[in-house]
Amino acid sequence: MSIFHRLLNHSISVYALVGESGTGKSFRAKLLTQKYGIEAIIDDGLLIQDEKILAGRSAKHEKTYLGAVRIALFDDKEHRDEVAKVLLKSKIKKILLLGTSEKMVTKIATRLQLPPPEKIIKIEDIASREEIEKAIRSRQIEGKHVIPVPAIEVKKTYSQIFYKSIREIISKSSHKIFKRKESSLSEKSIVTPEFSKKGRIEISEAALSQMTMHCINEFDQAVKVKKLNIKTDSHGYRLIVTVDVPFGKQLTGEIRNMQQYIVENIERFTGILIEEVSIVIDKITMVKAETPADSPVPAFKKIFSKKNKA
Repeated sequence: MSIFHRLLNHSISVYALVGESGTGKSFRAKLLTQKYGIEAIIDDGLLIQDEKILAGRSAKHEKTYLGAVRIALFDDKEHRDEVAKVLLKSKIKKILLLGTSEKMVTKIATRLQLPPPEKIIKIEDIASREEIEKAIRSRQIEGKHVIPVPAIEVKKTYSQIFYKSIREIISKSSHKIFKRKESSLSEKSIVTPEFSKKGRIEISEAALSQMTMHCINEFDQAVKVKKLNIKTDSHGYRLIVTVDVPFGKQLTGEIRNMQQYIVENIERFTGILIEEVSIVIDKITMVKAETPADSPVPAFKKIFSKKNKA
């Protein structure tokens, strides 16, 4: 029996905390572990239980932003297999995944051979607007990141990025998700990743356009790209591609396969997240052997939109 099936049979419950980068997810993750009796956390490539690092590699140790994204998404097979095996041996029953979007935590769950999240909480549900803005300012101005484990755990492996430790009294009564007064002490580590020192690295629109067109050409040379728009937000990239396709194609099936091909290849080679690929068919063209060049098939538009969930 594969690790995948054994983990599913283990009946682990998966929770997720979602919020944009720098909004304080790692800082506030313990609130949710206490609320729901969660035993472990997956955060930026690390498996954490009882304030100890059980397995994985920290994305905050990477020298480039794209390298950090690949670690956080468990893009490396050896990395994700290591964490999946420890999860199986540890008999954890509840785990919390941290990510910037629902798509990201779903991808992490899939790659770690876990069931999809059964409950997704947004950072806005457990932190005030003021607290979120303060966290964002700290990230943007100072480049400070949080690892939700005590300093002794971080300094053992990541001493070169360690900055300082903080102790926080978590008052449950100060958050609307808790109904009774109670407080506890939590220690966290603040680190300064190498990629924060050098600034965030992003893929240019020109490079992403070239990669998209290369993927389409590789998938089917008969499909002609007429226009390509790229939209970005804090969660990832959205591509809108207008194409002409040859007559005789099984449109729905072929276009869906092409969308998936674009997503899988760009994510695999860059580590960025493709949130959605929309393909607009402007014309269906006839091959020259059947139709003279001056007799095009009447234009029509059909839009296929794929939101990438895996």
